[in-house]
Amino acid sequence: MLVHICCSVDSHFFIEKLQHEFPDEKLVGFFYDPNIHPYSEYSLRLLDVMRSCKKLGIELIEGPYDFENWLDAVRGLENEPEKGARCEVCFDRRFDVSAHKALELGEKRMTTTLLVSPKKSQEQLIRAGEAFRESHGVEFVAFDYRKEGGTADQSRVSKEQQLYRQDYCGCLFGLAMQRDQQHRLMDEMFSPLSRQILPASIEERLEMYERRMKLEEAGTAYRIIKERFVNYRLLRSSLSVSGAVVPSYPLFYSTINRTQTNGVIDFECERQFFLNREEVRFITLDTFNALTGLNYPHTQELMFDAPPVETEITLRARLSGTPFSTSAVIVVDEIPAGKIVLTLETKTYDDTKEKLITVN
Repeated sequence: MLVHICCSVDSHFFIEKLQHEFPDEKLVGFFYDPNIHPYSEYSLRLLDVMRSCKKLGIELIEGPYDFENWLDAVRGLENEPEKGARCEVCFDRRFDVSAHKALELGEKRMTTTLLVSPKKSQEQLIRAGEAFRESHGVEFVAFDYRKEGGTADQSRVSKEQQLYRQDYCGCLFGLAMQRDQQHRLMDEMFSPLSRQILPASIEERLEMYERRMKLEEAGTAYRIIKERFVNYRLLRSSLSVSGAVVPSYPLFYSTINRTQTNGVIDFECERQFFLNREEVRFITLDTFNALTGLNYPHTQELMFDAPPVETEITLRARLSGTPFSTSAVIVVDEIPAGKIVLTLETKTYDDTKEKLITVN
């Protein structure tokens, strides 16, 4: 039987149940989810599914990541709610490709781990599956593993196996509506020009789960814990001096009271140059290099290839004498001599992130 897999949280429990109820059935996992965005999130879910299938001893096949074709398929349905018309089109596309894969492998039956997801309509899934049974000749088998405490069991299994527990279905449009309802920043979609891996970002989680795989291969005991912290995202920034835009780089956690401020350099103290308005200070790239041990030739290079966030936070604490400062610290090639206009739009917010720790 071909098992379409959406994510490890749904698939691990679902496949365990199938293996228990159908011990003689050969199961083949098929990860086909072009709706997942961004690609880093797709890579993270695939990584965890690979780990899950290895633990369960089943073959896994990865389908194509044809996100552009998926976008074309759901065009015009971007504002549909969860379990609406967009989901039906999404199911149809994934079932169509899954059915063709089943036929290619000589399988006559298929199912999907979406059936166990509490966010999906089983009736909607069964309707789509039945349609493809009639058109493709592949039997769609619907298993209801949510009933009789199945959802609670699924949650227990995901915790025991320390699976990656994503908090959105993967769809860009569904995420936008979900974050809007939660009054939360959709920070999953941030991709900084600096190429930094941001705190609590998908990229940070992907790196962490890759490290987890290495710990497991080495037989090292670990736990994944959650940690509360203050997060930060830079939306836009620019610096002009006497009307001319100059390269500049705000350190992580740099904020101002408004989106824009202006003024002139008032005084200098310990290689920091202070604006005569708000809590803004400037340091040269030479100072930045000297205090971090790095060797950037120009601020523009720093803008497009920044060091790890931890390096910037350590530097901020050294400059301010406290790790809790959110004053704007701006790195420039040379200290501005004319009228300064600084644009800095940011978001600072309470957040949680996962952390990998080794245990004895």
